[in-house]
Amino acid sequence: MTNKLILASTSQRRQELLNQVRIPFTSKSPNVDESQITTNDPIEKVKQLAMLKAKNVPINHDEVILAADTVVAYKQTIFEKPNNKKQAYQMISALSGDVHDVFTGVMIRSCKERTVFVERTRVEFWPLSTNEIEWYVSSKDPYDKAGAYGIQSLGALLVKQINGDYYNVVGLPISRVVRELRKFSIYPDLD
Repeated sequence: MTNKLILASTSQRRQELLNQVRIPFTSKSPNVDESQITTNDPIEKVKQLAMLKAKNVPINHDEVILAADTVVAYKQTIFEKPNNKKQAYQMISALSGDVHDVFTGVMIRSCKERTVFVERTRVEFWPLSTNEIEWYVSSKDPYDKAGAYGIQSLGALLVKQINGDYYNVVGLPISRVVRELRKFSIYPDLD
Protein backbone atom coordinates (compact mmCIF):
# COMPACT_ATOMS: atom_id res chain seq x y z
CA MET A 1 0.00 0.00 0.00
CA THR A 2 1.33 3.43 -0.87
CA ASN A 3 0.58 6.51 1.14
CA LYS A 4 -0.55 9.91 -0.12
CA LEU A 5 1.95 12.75 0.06
CA ILE A 6 0.87 16.18 1.30
CA LEU A 7 3.31 19.00 0.59
CA ALA A 8 2.94 21.52 3.42
CA SER A 9 3.81 24.40 1.13
CA THR A 10 2.53 26.47 -1.76
CA SER A 11 6.08 27.02 -3.07
CA GLN A 12 6.05 26.79 -6.85
CA ARG A 13 9.68 25.63 -6.87
CA ARG A 14 9.07 22.78 -4.43
CA GLN A 15 6.02 21.69 -6.41
CA GLU A 16 8.04 21.74 -9.65
CA LEU A 17 10.77 19.59 -8.08
CA LEU A 18 8.29 16.96 -6.88
CA ASN A 19 6.66 16.97 -10.33
CA GLN A 20 10.08 16.64 -11.96
CA VAL A 21 10.74 13.36 -10.15
CA ARG A 22 7.13 12.18 -10.61
CA ILE A 23 6.11 12.12 -6.97
CA PRO A 24 2.31 12.54 -6.81
CA PHE A 25 1.26 14.99 -4.10
CA THR A 26 -1.36 17.42 -2.90
CA SER A 27 -0.32 20.86 -1.70
CA LYS A 28 -1.71 22.40 1.49
CA SER A 29 -0.62 25.72 2.90
CA PRO A 30 0.34 25.57 6.56
CA ASN A 31 -1.05 28.48 8.54
CA VAL A 32 1.92 29.27 10.77
CA ASP A 33 3.47 32.29 12.39
CA GLU A 34 7.14 31.94 11.39
CA SER A 35 8.13 34.81 13.69
CA GLN A 36 7.72 32.50 16.70
CA ILE A 37 10.98 30.78 15.66
CA THR A 38 13.53 33.25 17.00
CA THR A 39 16.84 31.37 16.89
CA ASN A 40 19.69 32.95 14.94
CA ASP A 41 21.30 29.58 14.25
CA PRO A 42 20.48 28.80 10.59
CA ILE A 43 20.48 25.01 11.05
CA GLU A 44 18.14 25.20 14.05
CA LYS A 45 15.97 27.80 12.32
CA VAL A 46 15.25 25.73 9.19
CA LYS A 47 14.76 22.59 11.26
CA GLN A 48 12.29 24.29 13.62
CA LEU A 49 10.43 25.99 10.75
CA ALA A 50 10.09 22.70 8.84
CA MET A 51 8.75 21.01 11.97
CA LEU A 52 6.35 23.88 12.67
CA LYS A 53 4.95 23.68 9.13
CA ALA A 54 4.69 19.88 9.13
CA LYS A 55 2.93 19.74 12.48
CA ASN A 56 0.47 22.45 11.42
CA VAL A 57 -1.09 20.39 8.60
CA PRO A 58 -3.71 17.83 9.74
CA ILE A 59 -2.93 14.25 8.79
CA ASN A 60 -4.98 11.10 8.03
CA HIS A 61 -3.78 7.53 8.58
CA ASP A 62 -2.75 7.05 4.91
CA GLU A 63 -1.04 10.45 4.49
CA VAL A 64 2.53 11.64 4.78
CA ILE A 65 3.37 15.32 5.33
CA LEU A 66 6.46 16.89 3.73
CA ALA A 67 7.53 20.34 4.91
CA ALA A 68 10.68 22.35 4.24
CA ASP A 69 12.24 25.72 4.83
CA THR A 70 15.33 27.27 3.23
CA VAL A 71 17.63 30.10 4.35
CA VAL A 72 20.89 31.59 3.17
CA ALA A 73 23.53 32.10 5.86
CA TYR A 74 26.55 34.36 5.53
CA LYS A 75 29.01 35.00 8.35
CA GLN A 76 26.54 33.94 11.06
CA THR A 77 23.76 36.09 9.58
CA ILE A 78 20.57 34.59 8.14
CA PHE A 79 19.43 36.09 4.85
CA GLU A 80 15.76 35.40 4.30
CA LYS A 81 13.56 36.92 1.57
CA PRO A 82 14.25 40.64 1.08
CA ASN A 83 11.38 43.04 1.75
CA ASN A 84 12.57 45.69 -0.70
CA LYS A 85 15.21 46.68 -3.24
CA LYS A 86 17.52 48.13 -0.58
CA GLN A 87 17.57 44.85 1.37
CA ALA A 88 18.12 42.85 -1.83
CA TYR A 89 21.01 45.14 -2.79
CA GLN A 90 22.60 44.76 0.66
CA MET A 91 22.33 40.96 0.55
CA ILE A 92 23.77 40.58 -2.96
CA SER A 93 26.55 43.06 -2.14
CA ALA A 94 27.49 41.08 0.97
CA LEU A 95 27.51 37.76 -0.94
CA SER A 96 29.55 39.18 -3.85
CA GLY A 97 32.92 37.48 -4.29
CA ASP A 98 32.48 35.22 -1.28
CA VAL A 99 31.11 31.85 -0.13
CA HIS A 100 27.85 31.38 1.76
CA ASP A 101 25.72 28.47 2.93
CA VAL A 102 22.23 27.47 1.91
CA PHE A 103 20.41 25.34 4.48
CA THR A 104 17.14 23.52 3.91
CA GLY A 105 15.39 21.88 6.83
CA VAL A 106 13.01 19.04 5.97
CA MET A 107 10.46 17.20 8.06
CA ILE A 108 8.56 14.16 6.82
CA ARG A 109 5.91 12.71 9.11
CA SER A 110 3.17 10.13 9.13
CA CYS A 111 0.86 9.12 11.97
CA LYS A 112 3.46 6.58 13.11
CA GLU A 113 6.88 8.06 12.43
CA ARG A 114 8.84 11.12 11.43
CA THR A 115 12.24 12.16 10.14
CA VAL A 116 13.94 15.55 10.25
CA PHE A 117 17.15 16.55 8.51
CA VAL A 118 19.03 19.60 7.29
CA GLU A 119 20.89 19.75 3.97
CA ARG A 120 23.76 22.22 3.43
CA THR A 121 25.14 23.54 0.14
CA ARG A 122 28.08 25.94 -0.15
CA VAL A 123 27.67 28.60 -2.86
CA GLU A 124 30.34 30.97 -4.16
CA PHE A 125 29.40 34.19 -5.97
CA TRP A 126 31.51 35.92 -8.57
CA PRO A 127 32.85 39.33 -7.52
CA LEU A 128 30.04 41.63 -8.71
CA SER A 129 30.28 45.24 -9.78
CA THR A 130 27.88 47.88 -8.50
CA ASN A 131 26.28 47.95 -11.97
CA GLU A 132 25.77 44.16 -11.98
CA ILE A 133 24.14 44.23 -8.54
CA GLU A 134 21.94 47.20 -9.48
CA TRP A 135 20.89 45.43 -12.69
CA TYR A 136 20.02 42.23 -10.84
CA VAL A 137 18.04 43.82 -8.00
CA SER A 138 16.10 45.87 -10.57
CA SER A 139 14.68 42.59 -11.91
CA LYS A 140 11.81 40.72 -10.22
CA ASP A 141 14.08 37.74 -9.46
CA PRO A 142 15.33 38.52 -5.91
CA TYR A 143 12.08 39.23 -4.12
CA ASP A 144 10.56 35.86 -3.30
CA LYS A 145 13.78 34.01 -2.58
CA ALA A 146 15.97 33.51 0.48
CA GLY A 147 19.21 35.41 0.12
CA ALA A 148 17.68 37.58 -2.64
CA TYR A 149 18.63 35.30 -5.52
CA GLY A 150 17.30 32.34 -7.46
CA ILE A 151 19.97 29.96 -8.75
CA GLN A 152 17.37 28.40 -11.06
CA SER A 153 16.61 31.73 -12.76
CA LEU A 154 18.44 35.00 -13.40
CA GLY A 155 20.47 34.57 -10.21
CA ALA A 156 22.41 31.79 -11.96
CA LEU A 157 24.53 34.59 -13.43
CA LEU A 158 25.83 35.48 -9.95
CA VAL A 159 27.02 31.98 -9.03
CA LYS A 160 30.63 30.98 -9.67
CA GLN A 161 30.39 27.49 -8.18
CA ILE A 162 28.56 25.30 -5.69
CA ASN A 163 29.60 22.46 -3.43
CA GLY A 164 26.64 20.25 -2.60
CA ASP A 165 23.11 19.67 -3.86
CA TYR A 166 22.02 22.21 -6.50
CA TYR A 167 18.35 21.46 -5.81
CA ASN A 168 18.88 22.31 -2.14
CA VAL A 169 19.65 25.87 -3.28
CA VAL A 170 16.45 25.85 -5.34
CA GLY A 171 14.55 24.97 -2.15
CA LEU A 172 14.34 21.19 -1.72
CA PRO A 173 17.14 18.58 -1.72
CA ILE A 174 14.97 16.38 -3.91
CA SER A 175 17.26 13.35 -4.25
CA ARG A 176 17.58 12.92 -0.49
CA VAL A 177 13.89 13.69 0.00
CA VAL A 178 12.91 10.90 -2.42
CA ARG A 179 15.17 8.45 -0.57
CA GLU A 180 13.62 9.44 2.76
CA LEU A 181 10.08 9.20 1.31
CA ARG A 182 10.68 5.52 0.44
CA LYS A 183 10.69 4.79 4.17
CA PHE A 184 7.11 6.17 4.21
CA SER A 185 5.99 4.11 1.18
CA ILE A 186 6.00 7.12 -1.16
CA TYR A 187 7.53 6.38 -4.56
CA PRO A 188 7.93 8.12 -7.94
CA ASP A 189 5.19 7.35 -10.46
CA LEU A 190 6.93 5.40 -13.24
CA ASP A 191 4.06 5.58 -15.77
